[in-house]
Amino acid sequence: MTTDLPGPPQEPVRPLLRPGARVFVAGHRGLVGSAVLRRLTAAGHEVITRDRGLLDLRDAERTLAFLREARPDAVVLAAARVGGIMANDTYPVQFLEDNLRIQLSVVSGAHAAGVERLLLLGSSCIYPRLAPQPIPESALLTGPLEPTNEAYALAKIAGVVQVRSYRRQYGASYISAMPTNLYGPGDNFDLETSHVLPALIRRFHEARRDGAPAVTLWGSGRPRREFLHVDDLAAACLLLLERYDGEEPVNIGCGEDLSIGELAELVKEVTGYRGAVEWDTSKPDGTPRKLLDVTRLAALGFTPRIPLRDGIAGTYAWWLERSAAPPVVP
Repeated sequence: MTTDLPGPPQEPVRPLLRPGARVFVAGHRGLVGSAVLRRLTAAGHEVITRDRGLLDLRDAERTLAFLREARPDAVVLAAARVGGIMANDTYPVQFLEDNLRIQLSVVSGAHAAGVERLLLLGSSCIYPRLAPQPIPESALLTGPLEPTNEAYALAKIAGVVQVRSYRRQYGASYISAMPTNLYGPGDNFDLETSHVLPALIRRFHEARRDGAPAVTLWGSGRPRREFLHVDDLAAACLLLLERYDGEEPVNIGCGEDLSIGELAELVKEVTGYRGAVEWDTSKPDGTPRKLLDVTRLAALGFTPRIPLRDGIAGTYAWWLERSAAPPVVP
C-alpha cells in the first residue's frame, strides 16, 4: 500500500493590489464610482477622489498633473457620460466625444504617471445587437451594434482597445470589465437621462401619488435585460483588481435576465401602484436580449448577493429619502 505524501506547502496567492493601496476612483460621485469607493474603503484601501469642478477629466494636461501629484497605486475609471435610450439617441456627439476624451486622458495619464494598476469600466452595449446569448467576451466586434447607442458603444470599445494596447506595447497591468445593466443607491432618476430601472421606479411612484389610471412605457416590454446591484458590481471590481491580469475584458453580471415587462410588474409591485401598464410600440425597444456570459468572472470566485426585488426596494427607499419626492400615504 502506498501513501501519498503531501507536496510542498503552497505559497498564498499574492493579490495584484497590495493591502492599503492608494486608489484613485474617477467618477466617485456617480452610481458606480460611489459604490466602488465604499467597497475599497471597507477593504482598507486609501481612496483618492477629485470633484468634477476641480478636475475635468476631459482635460488631459490637468489630469496628468493631478495623477503625478496624487501618485495612486491604482486607478478605477468609472467616470463616463451615461444615459438611457432617449439620451443616447438625442446626444450621440456628446456620448461619443466626452467618453473618448475621458478615457484617453485618464488611461494615458495613468501610464505617464507610473500608475501600476488600472481598471476601465465599460458597458455591455459594446457587444453586437444580435450577439449570441449569453454573450461571451469573445463576441466583441463580431457584428453590427445597436443603433440607438452606437456612439456610446464605440467610445467604450475604444477604451477596451486602448487598455489592451497599453498592455501589449508597454506591459502595463491594465484591465477592462464590462458591467451589465446596473442600479442601486446613487442612481440617476431624471426621466430624460436615466436608465430603465430608475425611470420605472419614478414613473410608478408618481403615478401612484397622482392617482393615474395607467402608466405608458416605451416599446413592447418584450426585450430581456439583466440587472446587477451596484454594490455587487463594486465587489466584483475589487476582486478583479486583486486577482485578474488578463488582456481580455471580463463581463460583470448576475447570469439571469427578465423581460422589461416583467421588470415593470416587479417595480409596480414594489412601489405599490395598482393601475394599468400600457406600451407605446411606436417607441424603440433597443437590443432584443442582452444577457452576459459570466463564466470568466465566476471562475475567479464571484457570486452576486443581492436579489433583484430586494435591491429595487432598497433603491426606491434611498430615492424617497434623498429626493423631494414625498412618500405616498396608502
